[in-house]
Amino acid sequence: MNRNHIQLGIFGFGVVGQGLFRVLNQTKGIKADIKKICIKHADKQRSVDHSFFTTDRNMLLDDPEINVIVELIDDADAAYEIVTEALKRGKAVVSASKKMIANHLPELFELQKKHQAPFLYESACCASIPIIRNLEEYYDNDLLKSLEGVINGSTNYILTKLFEGNKSYEDALHEAQVNGFAESDPTLDVEGHDAKFKLCIILLHSFGVFTRPDDIFSFGITRINEFDINFAKQRGSKIKLIARCSQEGDNVSAYILPKFLNGNSRLTSIDDEYNGIVVESAFSENQVFIGKGAGGNPTGSAVLSDISALTYDYKYEYKKYYQQNGAVLSDEIPLEVYVRYHSLGKINPGDFISIREKFESESFNYLIGKIHLSKLKNAEWSKDKAVSVIVV
Repeated sequence: MNRNHIQLGIFGFGVVGQGLFRVLNQTKGIKADIKKICIKHADKQRSVDHSFFTTDRNMLLDDPEINVIVELIDDADAAYEIVTEALKRGKAVVSASKKMIANHLPELFELQKKHQAPFLYESACCASIPIIRNLEEYYDNDLLKSLEGVINGSTNYILTKLFEGNKSYEDALHEAQVNGFAESDPTLDVEGHDAKFKLCIILLHSFGVFTRPDDIFSFGITRINEFDINFAKQRGSKIKLIARCSQEGDNVSAYILPKFLNGNSRLTSIDDEYNGIVVESAFSENQVFIGKGAGGNPTGSAVLSDISALTYDYKYEYKKYYQQNGAVLSDEIPLEVYVRYHSLGKINPGDFISIREKFESESFNYLIGKIHLSKLKNAEWSKDKAVSVIVV
């Protein structure tokens, strides 16, 4: 690649695309020009000169002067086609599509090797937090123990308003949508799928394990109700949607679950659209990363950072993957969980390793006990919409 002459072909001009356009035009540290932007709707009013735009993707993919393809669209299938075609042509690719990447990591890994084309995707994980670059470079020879974090800005914003604003779930969700932190269809965020996509990517760079989203248990925030909120407040805690992965021996575990956090946790004060990640390792112990996890400028800045890295021929080396010796994803870990339910008949106490607390009333019942992740993942009662599960 010509380091002094980066020509960008951008797919998508939504929130992130516009954020990239702004930060690229304000920075003085990188020499990169946008040659063409491929969009879906040609008749849509835009704040950028119409000469930049086309609806023909081949104008970008076939242009020999465009040496970096930036993929920022919300259609995962179309994104995969664009990225694979670009890599086959030997073009460098930067992408923010966490769903597409999580669903196709093994294939994209092989394409990079085969065509010797770099594929960077920092913005797909935690927007402004450079977690992948740190896992690749800073922790490349450290013995990682765990990574735990708030990695979805939409759900964190909603939960913040539930606790601090005393709003209803519906009002908090609406406010998140109005402020651009949640989509009109928020399912991917509130059901934990978005965080699961990100965790798939993080797993490869932290513990060297390839996995599919369906292999990771996720439990979103839609079942959290007023009883759960009051329970947390009475015990001096908040509830956050937590993504966690850890390794013990050859077993790597991963899940997305709501969790009670008190003042002892470094993640308790991560509020609104911010993300926070705690990395625990043998040598550097605990380190905390905090930054905005949603919004055009924060995500656009992460895309720009990847473009900048390409100017010095940077590429992921997947060091943990090549270092690992037989590590596999396993659900055989115990968790202590709070389970709120309507009737005891809905819950099978035999699924639990032990139960240390139980409460019953006419309105709500709950228990706190230890259960293996595999049992929680497969239990019929955990799929009941009237059952809430929160890690203690």
